[in-house]
Amino acid sequence: MTRGRAGRLARELDYAVVDVETTGLEPGSGAKVCEIAVVRMRGDGTVLREFTTLVDPRIPVTGQEFHGIADGDVVGAPTAGDIVGELTELFSGAVLVGHNLDFEERFLTADFVPLGLPADMPGLCTLRTLRAQIDLKRYSLPRASHALNGHWPTGQHTALGDARACAQLLAELLCNAPGELRYVGPQPVELPGRSEGARLKPRRRVDGVEQRLADGVARQAPVQALSRWPSLWRPLELDPRMCGGRFDEEERAAAVAAARERRRRSHRASATAALTGALATAAAVAALTRRLRAY
Repeated sequence: MTRGRAGRLARELDYAVVDVETTGLEPGSGAKVCEIAVVRMRGDGTVLREFTTLVDPRIPVTGQEFHGIADGDVVGAPTAGDIVGELTELFSGAVLVGHNLDFEERFLTADFVPLGLPADMPGLCTLRTLRAQIDLKRYSLPRASHALNGHWPTGQHTALGDARACAQLLAELLCNAPGELRYVGPQPVELPGRSEGARLKPRRRVDGVEQRLADGVARQAPVQALSRWPSLWRPLELDPRMCGGRFDEEERAAAVAAARERRRRSHRASATAALTGALATAAAVAALTRRLRAY
């Protein structure tokens, strides 16, 4: 996203905020999705639908210390193939969003694309966007949430809890921006496919929070009313492509230096264009003066 003039107004788009819990960190090492959630929302923060289910990965479930899902929890849960149609419907016409979307994208590509989920969908990473737009000490989902809206997310390390927290940050980002934020990525497209009515198995209540929004019911905000953020916006936008990885002090400094250099180049280009225009105007006036004298 950018505060510049390029792209579409971000508040006019629909978003599908996704989070996954997995048996490991790398699908290339055999890790699989064991829970997934999607919050479908408008740019003004209105939640249109929530989807969540445990997923049977067809392998032993590891990583319980992070997500709390055991082998017995996924018994009777749908497989990845059972919910591809549902996910396609949820992603259709929307920008895919995740906090560190690279992680979700790797698992969607490994577990669901071979079974029919369209590849190369338009996406937005709230982690990179916050790093590019907002000056914080830490950018993890819970720490960014607490720093910006004063709330620690509930249901952390559950797919729906984290998807809701990410959706809350996105809605507040668009609401609090100084000026209008614009989305400059690939445009969302309507996707073929529809829900196949798979039998879902949502996780039970977590931290006292009901684990899904009733079908057909909209909600004005993902979790709570949208908060006003403190004035932590960067004076210069950073390049989101430089806002991945650990984003330590050295990487931050490099991104800031690159932003300053872009501003200097822009100012030089503007000054050159202004000088060129002035010289062209002066030449035109001189030519017109000579013609008048000739008459």
